Amino acid sequence: MFLIMNHAHVRTIEINAAIITVSSTRVQENDSSGKAISEILKENSIPVTYYTIVPDNLEKIRDEWFIAMKKANCIIFNGGTGLTHDDCTIEAITPLLEKKIDGFGELFRIKSFGQVGISSMLSRAVAGTSSGVAVFCIPGSTPAVILATKELIVPAIAHTLSHANMLK
Repeated sequence: MFLIMNHAHVRTIEINAAIITVSSTRVQENDSSGKAISEILKENSIPVTYYTIVPDNLEKIRDEWFIAMKKANCIIFNGGTGLTHDDCTIEAITPLLEKKIDGFGELFRIKSFGQVGISSMLSRAVAGTSSGVAVFCIPGSTPAVILATKELIVPAIAHTLSHANMLK
């Protein structure tokens, strides 16, 4: 539980996360990125209510989006954000976002620059909201998911959800 503020009062909101690994080669036993996200969330008292691995396929990624939207208010897609021919997470998810959080991708690339140098410009990490749910699409490498989850997603999730669920 995290305290968040809206325009009228302080209230608590329960944050539940979904982790969706996008990969045509990973299985649960070798999904080090999904495990790293799960561990960081657990360390921060954010329960994971849904976890799956889906192949690099636009329709299958979207199918998982719709399942996760019913089970969590923070969805983290990892993998499928690069430039290879089969990377399609961004194409699958971006059209479903009601509002994009442009600063997330910008900050991720800035922070990644310190780890991977100029290659950080190849990242297409994005975030946004839809129906009050925060959605993050991050690269699938373990160092990238640790950076994104620990340094950007966890510190900002309560604030993000408070804005995404602000009463009119």
